[in-house]
Amino acid sequence: MLDEQAKKTMLRKIPHGLYVCGVKDGEEVNGFTASWVMQGSFTPPLVINCVKQDSKSHAMIHSSGVFALSLLEDGQKDMAQKFFKPQRRVGNKFEEIEFYLGETGCPIISDSLGYVECQVVGRVDKGDHTVFVGEVIAAGVHREGNPLLLETTGWQYGG
Repeated sequence: MLDEQAKKTMLRKIPHGLYVCGVKDGEEVNGFTASWVMQGSFTPPLVINCVKQDSKSHAMIHSSGVFALSLLEDGQKDMAQKFFKPQRRVGNKFEEIEFYLGETGCPIISDSLGYVECQVVGRVDKGDHTVFVGEVIAAGVHREGNPLLLETTGWQYGG
């Protein structure tokens, strides 16, 4: 029998970075705070991005087949927080955030460590998140710095 408390405790110990995932559908752009992200392959360069299935951003990735990950710097917790709430509740999350559109047309945060842009090349629909496999088709470095980690924010997403 699964020990629910042990499961929750141990799953929350898996380290995660915090990213802003920029998405688009036609001319519309959106972004959300992503933490279930990792590199999946060197050749070709693949990134795994797990996205909640009932979110608007999930539908946008599914429709457009692209996403961009802006890597936040340690200390940018406030920026990450702006992208936590659903778009239908807060409206345009990019209103006060400087961004530009990358090669994919997805928004990239100017004040981030840098970014990768991905073309979706695979997906797995299991549970309440979809595992999107994205091939990195563009990348850029804005500056040096240490990445923002979920554990340093005191937030929990997992378990």
